[in-house]
Amino acid sequence: MLLPVELRSDTFTLPTSAMREAMQQAPLGDDVFGEDPTINLLEARTADYFGFEAGLFCPSGTMTNQLAIKTHTQPGQEVICETLSHVYIYEGGGIAFNSGCQVKAVAGDRGRLTASQVEAAINPDDIHKAPTRLISLENTANRGGGACYDINELGAIAELARKHGLAMHLDGARLWNALVAKKEAPTSYARWFDSISVCYSKGMGAPVGSVLVGSHSFIQQARRYRKILGGGMRQAGLLAAAALHALDHHLPLLLEDHIHAQQLADAWKDVAGVAQVWPVETNILLVDFNTSIAAADVVRILESHQVRCLPVAPYQLRMVTHLGVPKEMINYTFDVIRALKLPSMH
Repeated sequence: MLLPVELRSDTFTLPTSAMREAMQQAPLGDDVFGEDPTINLLEARTADYFGFEAGLFCPSGTMTNQLAIKTHTQPGQEVICETLSHVYIYEGGGIAFNSGCQVKAVAGDRGRLTASQVEAAINPDDIHKAPTRLISLENTANRGGGACYDINELGAIAELARKHGLAMHLDGARLWNALVAKKEAPTSYARWFDSISVCYSKGMGAPVGSVLVGSHSFIQQARRYRKILGGGMRQAGLLAAAALHALDHHLPLLLEDHIHAQQLADAWKDVAGVAQVWPVETNILLVDFNTSIAAADVVRILESHQVRCLPVAPYQLRMVTHLGVPKEMINYTFDVIRALKLPSMH
């Protein structure tokens, strides 16, 4: 077993040898001219997989989210999202900077909103209020510990959006994990959302890249904005080939990541000083400590055992499982956690 155990994020995955081979063999062209065949194939296959007309390959999920919001909105409008949403707290103020929109952030449950919460957040037709234009949801919810939306709730929110003439965007950075955990049909999401962003560079294991899917006209406009933001790439089919390989081979592996996250959660439950282990639905594990124990101190102790994770709040740490952490590493980490003696700050 080769240490350290990298649990800070599933963005730390490295391309497998088979993925590297696929990248080496990829036919290439100039994507800004629309002539990279591998990118064109990835965009078409991703769109078809989720039941949409077209796709757009971008360097990051932040870019695909921001392009979607920019394409759906006009300056001065309002975007509804949950208070822990990635688009709100982890994208550098991009909604204001790129789209000139304000956010109405609503506190939900583990990063998820209900239809009633969304309805209460929609502004009336009042010249004093910013016009509500877009509902942005996140599945799985990163800061909600990888929590998944119930499909019935998504349907209710989508029905509400149609009633009020609002657009729906999904930050589906880890939507793959939700599909596996909930055994959902990916094409069902086209019934609820006008656009979806999916990442290939997290649990799917590709080194770079996300795809935004939507209608032909929507993607055409988003492509123009991608160019303006400097996101037009040239022979990036090398990267798209890695994503295509992940789409063909890595989706079934996510279930093992979910099992591993639950195994680590079980290890934490009997550790003195742990206040709460959040429910595990996918590959993200959140652990809360008593206020006498700083998460940063726990992370340092784990690092001394070559187990890496993140303090994401003063008394909370995060572990994320992925294909770069095989079963023997999970077993090792399980033993390390069970043997922990946590220091008190007082």
